[in-house]
Amino acid sequence: MVRAFAIGISVLALAGCQILPGSDRSGSDRSPASGAGNTISNNPEARQCLADLGATGAGFTPLPDRHAGRGCSLINTVELSRLPGDRGAFTVSNLGPVACPTATAFTAWVRYGVDRAARAYLGSPIVRVETMGSYACRNVAGSGRRSAHATAEAIDIGAFHLADGRRISVLNDWDGGTSAERKFLRVIQRSACKRFETVLGPEYNAAHRDHFHLERGGDGGFCR
Repeated sequence: MVRAFAIGISVLALAGCQILPGSDRSGSDRSPASGAGNTISNNPEARQCLADLGATGAGFTPLPDRHAGRGCSLINTVELSRLPGDRGAFTVSNLGPVACPTATAFTAWVRYGVDRAARAYLGSPIVRVETMGSYACRNVAGSGRRSAHATAEAIDIGAFHLADGRRISVLNDWDGGTSAERKFLRVIQRSACKRFETVLGPEYNAAHRDHFHLERGGDGGFCR
């Protein structure tokens, strides 16, 4: 907890720095929210979330609040640099800003869902989670409704790198991998459904054939 608040205080001096967003395959506006925020969220709920995330042992930096208008914003977001594990830390690639509650759920899922399933089904721990980004100012595909990505409350996960050198991807291994790899991906998708309100994967539609969409703050209870 002390560590989380110390990080929050030290980053205030950097509050005017540009936020680097995660990538997104849609080609939509992925620039940092332009409105002008220059302070870290400081309400009790935000402070508690940062403390809870810090208590997990995750490495992260709180980011300044930004408003883009048009339903897009970065409020109480963090940049994750390291995820804690039972026997060491994991790295995460291409993520960008993530809302703190989403980052906390993601951190727990990787540690207790993904890594333990990798050991059980694949015989090797994970070392890196490969994402397809988090924040993107865009709508849900084919609708006029803003995506959870527009408020950094969703993460797209493409692949996992194992300590033994293997790369397990949603695109290649959901149907085309070994039986153990297919089982692993299905087990971790189900475990994600216990921590996120919305989880979408290859069986939802073709747009999700190459990733898991993990979303906090949605309507809840949708896992496919």
